[in-house]
Amino acid sequence: MQRETATAPRPFWHRINTFFAFPLQTQPLIYGTLLAMSSLLFKLVFFLPDALAIVLIEIGIVLATSRYGFKITALGSRGISRAADFPRQLDDEWTHLPWKLFAILVVQGFGVGWLAFFSPFLANLALLVMSFTLPATVMLLVQTGSFFESLKPAAQWDTIRIIGWPYALLCFFLFLLSTGAQIAIALLLPMFSGLILLPIINLALIYFSWVMASLLGYAMYQHHAAFGVDLLPGGGEDGAAPDRRTPEQIAQQEIDALVARMVTEGDVASALGMAYEDQRTKPDELAAQRRYHRVLLLANKPASLTDHGQRFMALLIRRGQPSEALQVYKACRDQEASFVITDAPTALALANTEWRAGDARAALALISGFDKRFRGHDSIPRAYELAARALVQGLGRADMARQILKTLESRYPDSEQTQEVRWLLRDTPATPST
Repeated sequence: MQRETATAPRPFWHRINTFFAFPLQTQPLIYGTLLAMSSLLFKLVFFLPDALAIVLIEIGIVLATSRYGFKITALGSRGISRAADFPRQLDDEWTHLPWKLFAILVVQGFGVGWLAFFSPFLANLALLVMSFTLPATVMLLVQTGSFFESLKPAAQWDTIRIIGWPYALLCFFLFLLSTGAQIAIALLLPMFSGLILLPIINLALIYFSWVMASLLGYAMYQHHAAFGVDLLPGGGEDGAAPDRRTPEQIAQQEIDALVARMVTEGDVASALGMAYEDQRTKPDELAAQRRYHRVLLLANKPASLTDHGQRFMALLIRRGQPSEALQVYKACRDQEASFVITDAPTALALANTEWRAGDARAALALISGFDKRFRGHDSIPRAYELAARALVQGLGRADMARQILKTLESRYPDSEQTQEVRWLLRDTPATPST
């Protein structure tokens, strides 16, 4: 076991200049300029009215800007602050985050509108809360990639609690930056005229958007241990920084060190007892659950390992970390070959993780007998859809997938999953070729 570093990143208000400098790095500067200049392409869309062509192109620019902004935040949270160090490919989970954020804002907007019918005061209060929690919502999206998790007030509050009082300062800086974009545009408008105004306005908006994304990413990196975010190779600040760990982080690291020393000295039983007691009193603390899982592996306690593994995997899934949950599952299977997941959402999430990794057989194994193991569960149609997709796209067994379609049509005729599997099999013969 390794101790986490005893130092913590400098507070974000000590690094304001670096956030303003981020969009001026070579890669984002070129990309942002090209995006801004692309607004002039509306002249090429001659078959549409200029106003409609401008709107469509601007939507594309906003989407591209938002996607790159989420990439800045996500990689910044993992300690990568130089655009030159960014991976060339964007993670699939990040590409959909702009749409998920838009959907969240729509849902929250409907809620505010509904309150306005009853009380304008409550509607204004809800709008204030919505604005205040928006940075936490973005952080949750980056961390979990989940639309529903990012909507939860409890999850938003937990994010705010981790950052502490500086969250209010973070909101203040973000407000100033959003206002700064408006001020910059107002100053530039009298200086230019004609078509060049459109790319200039876009460039100002892109610049300040990426400054805010860089700030959010660093704020997450500053608390990456509490968020459970792993740094990428080469991520993090150079040089030592003041120790700004929270008391909870210090306590967890001290327990890590004590348990590691017990294990090194051969006193695995005492290490196990300490790890057990800490995770028992902190059921939602990932650090405590990880530690207990590691010691159980060392202690060779299959029964305890599998019992804890069920709860630990479910917690990891709720926190948006299915890849780690899959590793826990495999560790449990290594020690107990008959180990079976007893929680439907966990089984389905791990099967989806295997499928995204390209292992169709492993995905099918995880949801084998899903409808019988979790009889009546509302995720059964999704399990059927995943099984059909793995059979058709992974194994080329459309004949077996057709049996799944028949089951879906008989049990869930109007479900979205039935329509999806029917579309999946649209070009396949009704019976396997001989």
